[in-house]
Amino acid sequence: MTAADRVVELERQNAQLSADLAAATQQLEWFKRQLFGRKSEKRLDVDPGIQGNLLSALGVANPPPPKETPKETVTYQRRKKMRDGAVNDSGLRFSDDVPREIIRVTDPEIEAIPEERRQLIGHKVSYRLAQRPGSYVIIEYTRPVYKLLEDQTILTTPAPVNVLDKTVVDVSFLAGMLIDKFCYHLPLYRQHQRLLQSGIQVSRSSLTTWTGRSIDLLRPIVDVQSWHQLQGRVLAMDETPIKAGRQKKGKMRQAYFWPIYGDADEMVFHYAPSRAHQHVATFLGDFQGTLLSDGYEAYAAYARKKEGVTLAQCWSHCRRGFEKAQESEPQAVEEALALIGALYRHEEIIRQRQLEGERKLDYRTQHSEPVVRAFWCWCDDQCHRPDLLPSSPLAKALNYARSRVSGLEVFLSDPEVPIDTNHLERGLRVIPTGRKNWLFCWSEIGADRVAVIQSLLVTCKLQGIDPYVYLVDVLQRVSDHPASEVIDLTPRVWKTRFADNPMKSDLALASQ
Repeated sequence: MTAADRVVELERQNAQLSADLAAATQQLEWFKRQLFGRKSEKRLDVDPGIQGNLLSALGVANPPPPKETPKETVTYQRRKKMRDGAVNDSGLRFSDDVPREIIRVTDPEIEAIPEERRQLIGHKVSYRLAQRPGSYVIIEYTRPVYKLLEDQTILTTPAPVNVLDKTVVDVSFLAGMLIDKFCYHLPLYRQHQRLLQSGIQVSRSSLTTWTGRSIDLLRPIVDVQSWHQLQGRVLAMDETPIKAGRQKKGKMRQAYFWPIYGDADEMVFHYAPSRAHQHVATFLGDFQGTLLSDGYEAYAAYARKKEGVTLAQCWSHCRRGFEKAQESEPQAVEEALALIGALYRHEEIIRQRQLEGERKLDYRTQHSEPVVRAFWCWCDDQCHRPDLLPSSPLAKALNYARSRVSGLEVFLSDPEVPIDTNHLERGLRVIPTGRKNWLFCWSEIGADRVAVIQSLLVTCKLQGIDPYVYLVDVLQRVSDHPASEVIDLTPRVWKTRFADNPMKSDLALASQ
């Protein structure tokens, strides 16, 4: 090798090492942001004036600022109204149905004054927020036993019907146990410890058995809720990992939950042992409509094979690719985020004005479509930069966006399609939160039961239903309800049919 060839080779190696160093530095900065940086995707530190100038330079009209709440100036003074049971001077607010413990306070010095020297003119009331430790109650059923004098026959009043036959737990305990575990992510072994501290001894395995039997009663409700979802026109779908089942000693299997969000604000979780493409077709079946997802190829493959399915892509996932290039290409990333941010500003205006149907579509066509066109032109200009390396984070973000042009533009032609899957990600958040508490599912059967109960609890939240009231009612109602009308027990329908007069537990009836 000549000296000139050696110089060329060293220059090539130096360029490669520089590129590798830049990529490693970018990855390190990204990991630092994940650990110590702001997790919210909202751009709180952008000057509206600077952003407006940037959008103008890119040929896009600056969206109007969000509507501000009208303000009025009060020119008089009045005493602050104090609503009994609603608020006090410290800012404590509570509704009238919150239980109160009334404590009457006396002053020995005042009480020592003879009654003829003092007169009661009223009471001064103050409030303090207090807490009782989690408490359990034993219901004691007293049933009379009679003997018929004619034939000496013994007659015993039968015990009330229980949700789970041959068990010693009331429906109030079953609902509370499910809420504690799946809404507040309190593992069963901690609930067992709390029972012991309350002086109640039950087997920990009994808690597991009661949980499984209760969820199995609810499975038909989730099945019909899933069927109703697939009759809709727009679905959002994603996947999130979970450890479920033992692979070998000391290691759990990697599995996935596949949540689906329907256009009637219903959510169903499906469990699958892998992230294989085939699960998308299994869970969606013969769905006809628009499927909104991230960039995972499984959804695109399903849409290609199914006639009548339109694949829509998520702008939030597109945006995250540019955020990863923040350190290496700050100016270009700022331009990309300004353009995408303008789309979200328009969506916020649509929500504020409560636009629906054709009015929503017209607004998107008039305001959002020019922003999208400007974004694609900007992407083409960036791809023609001679200094942009194919391995750079910005190039990867550009490739991600440009390979999904048709999917990212679906929301412009269909007013029912959201701009992103953020509503789905908010709903599936219970799974990552649970992973930080109960860590894993010991068996795949347990993981499938988690999918069933979370489908109902998350849907209750979306429908504005108290999940405890719902479970207490449905667990008692499901055994007698006609199988052909099980859809009435889904949270969406239950809210209109039974929410005004739900079934209560024996404990609640005895306390009335």
